[in-house]
Amino acid sequence: MLARAVTHALVGLEPRRVEVEADTHDTGLPSFTIVGLPDRACSEARTRVRSGIASAELEFPRGRVTVNLAPAGLRKEGSGYDLPIALAVLAASGQVPRARLNEHAAVGELALDGRLRRVGGVLAVAEGARRLGLDLLLCPPESAAEAALAGVQPVPVRHLADAVAYLRGEREPDDVPPPVDRDVLPPPDLTDVRGQERARRALEIAAAGGQNLLLAGPPGTGKTMLARRLPGILPPLDDAAALEVTRIHSVAGLLSPDQPLVRLPPFRAPHHSSSTAAIVGGGPGIRPGEASLAHRGVLLLDELAEFARPTLEALRQPLEDGVVCIARAAGRAIFPARFALTGTMNLCPCGARGDPAASCSCSPQRLAAYRDKLSRALLDRFDLVVTMPRPRAVELAAGPSEASATVAARVAAARARLVDASPRRTADADALLARAVDRLPLSGRGRARVARVARTIAALAGADRVETKHVAEALAYRTPTNG
Repeated sequence: MLARAVTHALVGLEPRRVEVEADTHDTGLPSFTIVGLPDRACSEARTRVRSGIASAELEFPRGRVTVNLAPAGLRKEGSGYDLPIALAVLAASGQVPRARLNEHAAVGELALDGRLRRVGGVLAVAEGARRLGLDLLLCPPESAAEAALAGVQPVPVRHLADAVAYLRGEREPDDVPPPVDRDVLPPPDLTDVRGQERARRALEIAAAGGQNLLLAGPPGTGKTMLARRLPGILPPLDDAAALEVTRIHSVAGLLSPDQPLVRLPPFRAPHHSSSTAAIVGGGPGIRPGEASLAHRGVLLLDELAEFARPTLEALRQPLEDGVVCIARAAGRAIFPARFALTGTMNLCPCGARGDPAASCSCSPQRLAAYRDKLSRALLDRFDLVVTMPRPRAVELAAGPSEASATVAARVAAARARLVDASPRRTADADALLARAVDRLPLSGRGRARVARVARTIAALAGADRVETKHVAEALAYRTPTNG
C-alpha cells in the first residue's frame, strides 16, 4: 500500500513542500530504504523510526518498506522528517487513517523510545503548511507556541503513540503550553561608564538611527564596555520585525521553547577567529551566519582589525543591501541581514598609539599591514567614527552617569519622529554639506551617510528641520579614512 505525509524542507528561510511517500510490500526480504536525496541525519531516521514504532507498541511492516522524499532533486537535511516518515509508514500499513493524515502537516524528531523532540525551523514549516491550506501541524509540544505564530493550529503530541491515537480519533491533542515569562538578565547599564561623553553621544545617535559605529583607541579606554551597553538603549521590535527575527533564530535552532517570539533586538558578538561562513552564513547546510542572526539588531565585532580581511570584506554586501545571498551548485539561499555594525579596535597592533602614557613600538611596515586589514570601502560604511582617549582620574572618580533607561527614552522618541516625519535640511545645511563634499572629500556614500546621521541628530533634538549645527556634528564623526 502507498500512503503520503506532508512536511517541508528549508532552503535558507524558505519552506519547500516535501511529500513523504511510503510504500510497503509483504513479499521479498525485509528492508527499509529512504530515497530522495536525504543527508546522513535524515537517512538515520530508519533506526529512529523503527525503534519508535516498536516503543509505541505498534507494528513495523514486514517485508520491503520504501520511503521517497519528493521532490527527489531537493536535498533533505536534519531529523525533522522522523515524524512524517513514521506516520506515512504506519498509514501505508493500515495503522493510521490515510485520509486523516492528509489533513495535517508534520514535523519532529523521534527518540528511540518514541518520544518527540523539537527541531529548528518549525515556524517556517508552519508557514509552508499554511500556504498549502493545511491548518493543522503535528509537532512536539515544545514547538507548538512557535508554530502558532504562523497562524496554523498546532497539534502537540509528546509521543508517537499519542500522534497515532489522535489520528485514529481516540484522544484529543495536548494543550498548547503557554509562553513562560522568565526573568531576563538586563543588559549592562550606561551608568557604569565614566567619562567618554563624545563616545556616549555617538552610541546614542547610532541607536536612534541604526547607524554603524566604530570606536577606536588604546586598550582600557572603555570601547568594548561602551559597545556592550548598546542593547540597553534599543527599543523592542515591533510585531513584523519580531516575527522576521524569530524566523531566522528558529532555523538556527536558537529559540527558547518558553519564549517563542523574539521581542528584543538581537545582539551578536562573534569572536575574531570566526570563519567567513560563520559570520555571513553558508557551510554545508547553508545556515544563517552572525550577520543574519543580528538582523534588526546589532553585530559587534570586537577587535575589528583582528578579523580576517576576507571575512570583513564579505560584510560589505549585507551592509549595503541588507541581505546575504549564498549561491551553491544546487541553488541559492537568501537571508535577511539588515543590522547595525559596531566595531572596536586599537589604533596600532601594540595598542600604545594614541596613549600619552605609553610609547608605540610598531614599525611603519607593521602599522601599514595593520591598517591594510580594513579597506577604505569598509571604513566608508561606518557612519560614526570616534577615537576614545584614556579617561582622566577625575572622570573615573566621578559619580554614576546617565542611566540607559533615560537614554533609551530619547532614542525611542527620536525613532518615532524619524518614522512619522523625517526632518528636512535647511538651505544653509545643504550648503555646508556641499562644501564638505569637496573639502574632506566625501564620497557619494559618505555624503548620504552624513545626511542620515544629521537627520538622526535633529530628531534627537526634537527639531523640525536639519540645521547647520546638526550637519556639523555629523561631519565631526567622519575621518579622512572614512570620508
